[in-house]
Amino acid sequence: MTSKIWRPLRLGTPGRKEISIHNFEELAALHTVARILAQPGELRDQIEQALQEMSVRLGMQRGMISLLDRETGAAWLDVAHGVDIQGMDVTYLPGEGITGKVAQTGRPMALANLGKDVQFLDRTGARRNLNRSELAFLCVPIIYDNRVVGVLSADKVARQVENLDRELAMLSSVAELLAKAVHNRAVEEENRRLRHLLGRSRTPSADIIGHSGVMKNLFGMIAQVADSNTTVLIHGETGTGKELVAHAIHKNSPRLRGPLVQVNCAAIPDTLLESELFGHERGAFTGALHHRRGRFEEANGGTIFLDEVGELSAAAQVKLLRVLQEKQFQPLGSARVVRVDVRIVAATNRNLEQDLASGRFRADLFYRLNVFPLYLPPLRERGSDIILLADHFVLKYTRGMGKPVKKISPAVSDILLAYHWPGNVRELENCIERAILLAPGDTIEPMHLPPSLQPRRKSSEKKEQGRLNAVVEAQERELITNALRETRGNQTRAAKLLGTTKRIIQYRIRKMGIDPRPFRAQTRDNPDLDPEKG
Repeated sequence: MTSKIWRPLRLGTPGRKEISIHNFEELAALHTVARILAQPGELRDQIEQALQEMSVRLGMQRGMISLLDRETGAAWLDVAHGVDIQGMDVTYLPGEGITGKVAQTGRPMALANLGKDVQFLDRTGARRNLNRSELAFLCVPIIYDNRVVGVLSADKVARQVENLDRELAMLSSVAELLAKAVHNRAVEEENRRLRHLLGRSRTPSADIIGHSGVMKNLFGMIAQVADSNTTVLIHGETGTGKELVAHAIHKNSPRLRGPLVQVNCAAIPDTLLESELFGHERGAFTGALHHRRGRFEEANGGTIFLDEVGELSAAAQVKLLRVLQEKQFQPLGSARVVRVDVRIVAATNRNLEQDLASGRFRADLFYRLNVFPLYLPPLRERGSDIILLADHFVLKYTRGMGKPVKKISPAVSDILLAYHWPGNVRELENCIERAILLAPGDTIEPMHLPPSLQPRRKSSEKKEQGRLNAVVEAQERELITNALRETRGNQTRAAKLLGTTKRIIQYRIRKMGIDPRPFRAQTRDNPDLDPEKG
């Protein structure tokens, strides 16, 4: 048997034996694939089941389906059986390798001996430790509405292949059955990618306001994680809006129609935690007069938001870890086991890495929660977002109070930009609400601000200097934080990027109270943010 590339025969080819009549085993396989596709369910799961059926009934190993990008013509590997593609991004340009050629030409191809062909790329590395000379490779286009929408390929033990034309005819029949499902899957993935791209610059919720670079980066990460069931841990100071981000993740997820249950971990005493989270039976303890469902059971099919998870005691952490690991629990005083399908979103204003070092927080629980960390920047690092948020709160509270206030004065803008905002967005909102109550006219002036924000220097010269310093410092803070983000928290590279020295950057970071650690942690846990990988 040679390694020549074969073309499949058509029915009734003159002078050749007709080979497209399927035997009983092949017909049974086609019937099972058709039945799988007729059942309701996720497209990806159905396609993967079809590939598994080909392996069991037809001996086709390492089945793979690649989807076609309509704009570029490139094919990217989407579903596989017998190959671990978790975390891989395998793409074939038009005409690249066997898969790229089939995608480009729409014509099937086969290799009788993988060991003798240089066109086979093995991008997944699945055959790296195998004897390729013992394998044949089959690849056919998946055509829907007269257009190639994907590529179906599979290995088969070479000695089991009696006729490549017959094998290709069988694979082509499977491809015909899969065509509509693969087309819908390609549309589904294209929509997901478009939502992801739009999400990088568009706010995921009308309640989250921001145009700064740090917020656009946050929006992109929310769009990236919302579609999945991945556990999210939101890091951020008090008042940065962690609850709003949790709501945005839920609203943009497939669990949108399910419940979103919020638990304030800091407000639950240890003695009541188990009952609160997992429920109890009547008579389980003194005062348990009725059966009660726990928060995890209430959140089944949806999302549970564990706010201030860093405040849990050591005993409470053990109980939470158990349900995260096993996805099941026993209500207090009950012998029954409750299984739950719940997505976990947690939040903390503590530095949990320091708590790990001190032994205050369990390492195994931290790594269960910190699968996809999100860092919410403090308001002082958001530059012009401060004025954007102030205008938003002016509009919000003037409508509710029926006041004539329409704007903030330039002097107030300068004060807001210069202030360090220890209470973050929540403090700014309270500040604007108070100012609207005090303002008699249509403009908020410095005198309407809280005492902590009142300007202390009287002379006009000092006021002008203060205004300039406030604007410059706000811009400088945003430049430094953007540079730290681009360089993954590396202060030497950030200094080079900004055209200054490391010593000056370190001085400015200390003076402004900027913490470079979240930028390092965010990139380490999310390697897609690494600029060197672009």
